[in-house]
Amino acid sequence: MLKKFIAAIMIALPALGFAQAKFGVVNSQAIIESLPETKEAAEQLDGVAKKYQEAFKEFQEELDKKYADFQAMGDDTPQVMKDRKMKDLQDLSNRMTEFRTTAETDMQRQQEQLFAPIQQKIHDAITAVGKEGSYTFIFENMVPVYTGESVVDVTPLVKTKLGVK
Repeated sequence: MLKKFIAAIMIALPALGFAQAKFGVVNSQAIIESLPETKEAAEQLDGVAKKYQEAFKEFQEELDKKYADFQAMGDDTPQVMKDRKMKDLQDLSNRMTEFRTTAETDMQRQQEQLFAPIQQKIHDAITAVGKEGSYTFIFENMVPVYTGESVVDVTPLVKTKLGVK
């Protein structure tokens, strides 16, 4: 009898502990959008993107000019000169492709570099809210299928912790 009682208590204790669990959800995207650092980072990225676009436009204009020159060559132009112009066009096209790839890689690297501190700041604030509120788990609130009454949206608490509205 005593063994059954102890076994029942051992089974019930974990269930009681889980019943005390406190869950929260957070919308990190809403927090990211509300931070002034996000706007600053986006403006920096836009500035870099415009510089790359201007450089690419120059490449395109050069290619267009060289192509027009190539097409303007008459039938009396030696084949060696035509071949040389064609090779120049191919080289420029290859450089444009390489430039575009390098620019995309650099933009991605800069985006990661600019947003990493923002993401860390949000993570630290979520952790602090979790500890202060004694939450067992805080989940990202992207598309919850069901949220029970005991789940608390801690997004406003994290925003307050970060000093944003």
